[in-house]
Amino acid sequence: MSETTVPAASAASAASVSVRGRRARVALRTVQVLLALFYGVASALPKLIGNQYAVDAFDEIGWGGVGMYTIGALELAGAVALLIPVLQSVAAVALSALMVGAFFVQMIVFGGENAATPLILIVPLAVIAWARRGSNWDLLDLVRRRG
Repeated sequence: MSETTVPAASAASAASVSVRGRRARVALRTVQVLLALFYGVASALPKLIGNQYAVDAFDEIGWGGVGMYTIGALELAGAVALLIPVLQSVAAVALSALMVGAFFVQMIVFGGENAATPLILIVPLAVIAWARRGSNWDLLDLVRRRG
């Protein structure tokens, strides 16, 4: 075997890994954008505009308007933060924590009617938090420089 065969094989392998890595990054970013749209438009907006369904649900929980607007604001902040590279991992963790709370509320107050939804949303959020965990170091560096 000549010495030129090994580098050619390595180059092809590296190109294959590079293409797969790029596709994975694009897919992950697409999931982030879709989740941001979901949390911002489908979840936060009805709470922030006082949609009657949201008002009734939060009255049944016992949190009223204050709880509804607070959760809506947290969801909107999380949606925006999912799109900011330095905040994306922290946002995914925070939204996951919010979904754990939503799961328990669904189970306790609503008898588990829509309890699967928050659990399903935790899966892609956990993937984002893990895959983008390097941004936590960037955030920490930014905080240290400002402090």
